[in-house]
Amino acid sequence: MMNVVDIDKMLETAEAPVIGECCIYRVPFPIRRHNQDAYTPNVVSIGPFHHNSDSRLFNMERHKLNYCKAFLQRTQTASDTWKRYIEEVEPQFRRFYSDTLNISTEELVKIIFVDSGFILELFCRYHEGWSNDDVCLSTNWLRCYIRIDLLLLENQLPFSLLQTLYSMSFTSTSTRSLIEPFTSTSTRSLIERTFHYFSNYNKSKVSINDNISIRHFTDLIRIFHLQHPKERRPLRSGNQLLTHLPSTTQLLEAGVRFKVKTESDCLLNLTFSRGILRIPQLIVEDDTKILFHNMVALEQCHYPHESYITDYVDIMDFLINTKEDVDKLVQKKVLINCLEDVDSVANMFNGLCKDVTIIDRNCNYNQIFEKLNGFYGNRYNIWKATLRREYCKTPWKIAISVAGIILLFLAVVQTVCAVLEVTQQ
Repeated sequence: MMNVVDIDKMLETAEAPVIGECCIYRVPFPIRRHNQDAYTPNVVSIGPFHHNSDSRLFNMERHKLNYCKAFLQRTQTASDTWKRYIEEVEPQFRRFYSDTLNISTEELVKIIFVDSGFILELFCRYHEGWSNDDVCLSTNWLRCYIRIDLLLLENQLPFSLLQTLYSMSFTSTSTRSLIEPFTSTSTRSLIERTFHYFSNYNKSKVSINDNISIRHFTDLIRIFHLQHPKERRPLRSGNQLLTHLPSTTQLLEAGVRFKVKTESDCLLNLTFSRGILRIPQLIVEDDTKILFHNMVALEQCHYPHESYITDYVDIMDFLINTKEDVDKLVQKKVLINCLEDVDSVANMFNGLCKDVTIIDRNCNYNQIFEKLNGFYGNRYNIWKATLRREYCKTPWKIAISVAGIILLFLAVVQTVCAVLEVTQQ
């Protein structure tokens, strides 16, 4: 039985979490339970959350160690230099993580040391090219899985730590004189190498010169999907949250036209005007689901009042209820489906917002919700759409409809003339 002394000792160990520094999170259980694979690394663990958590990840440990050793040799960096710095910042490092890390200082220092070296060497080799005997980069499937694993929210190191270790390794005079004669790219900044490694995901064409600040790689991918950093992001509406929007099929039946918005680099830049809903094109690939799951999870934990990715997923979830909705968006080229079937796309969007908390929406999307609901509720629009669909779908139908109207008009005229002729007799 616990006595009063034990309770007092327990209370002495209680410390308030340092919320301001935390940026790497365990995905909340209510969200994670629906699709655990979307948040769990397949081939490589980074950081403490998944270290030694799965036998599938053990094989990469030796590759990580080889890469770390190669980076230190590449930059002529003494291992003690890194070790002393990591030991110094280890208490602060723990504050970046949402969970209490039940790992000894010695073990945590090893994790930081090896994982940081692996990432930095990986980026250098990717930027400068690799040899055929490079296991991690020459094997296509492994190269793809490593990149995806580096984007998972639970599989992160703070970017500021990586940047410091990188700078420590590339700023000494001896390193520069040794490396520069062999390659002109050796002194590129870490942010340059990071942008290059993840360039396929830079949908908004964010530039290195935009002076962005990133917390980790999941944060960077979110920035890649947002509007250009120099543009003003939409404010939150602060109004009552609208919880209904007709599906794509219903909106098409009501006369809404869907078009690809080609003039915008930002995936989130939807607009609705004069009956036309313009949506930037989305290519749905194998990793699309994982990316959105982790960006939404990040916003749930770190950006509850700037949840722009969640807003986009939310509106797409309303528009897509069935595979018929997906088919219609594919026909309109709003979606490019690279998955096996349309059911997979529908299931993806229908699952992204499960148990996700949405407090409000950005003003732009809230206005779209209001306008689309208003358009759908207007009987004149439905009547006009039905008329167009039933009688004006093809040139042949238009010709028949016009001929029918003319015949009806002539019949009416003939009838009126006949009546007038009878009344005059």
